[in-house]
Amino acid sequence: MELQALPSRIGQVRRIVSAQLRYWHMDLLIDRAVLGVTELLTNVHLHARPDKTCTVEIELLLDRLTVSVRDHDARLPVVDDAEPLATCGRGLAMVAAMSESWGARPDGESGKVVWFTLPTAVTAAPVTAPPVSARPPRRLVEEVPAAAFAEVEHEVGLGSPQPAPARSAVAG
Repeated sequence: MELQALPSRIGQVRRIVSAQLRYWHMDLLIDRAVLGVTELLTNVHLHARPDKTCTVEIELLLDRLTVSVRDHDARLPVVDDAEPLATCGRGLAMVAAMSESWGARPDGESGKVVWFTLPTAVTAAPVTAPPVSARPPRRLVEEVPAAAFAEVEHEVGLGSPQPAPARSAVAG
């Protein structure tokens, strides 16, 4: 899809990418694909010259999803070492961290393509020990004979049981 990389359009592209991945039954990839395409389109919005026109493509091949953004600026992107308190400069580092691979290549004489890939196959997680929990392990409740409850009722003097008001956990 071709578009102007404006903030309002970036949100639309996010929704389109999400819908396409749902259609392909690739729901597990939506968050990472949407994050990546947002970062690439934001870079076009902030840095591309002479205009903000770009093309977004998503391609599903066997075991890999490729998302690419083509613009009309021949300058290739550079991953910056952002200062700890900087409010920008981490986009490509995030794309690199969340993707299987990424890169940029010249596209003709006056443009480039920046892309990233995500694996579509779910790999089996290695067998590990269960996580350590701060909660104590669950204890099994021992069976208590009904006669024991009758003894408690007699000692406390509950008398005949009264009906309790009905309550619902659902508001309204």
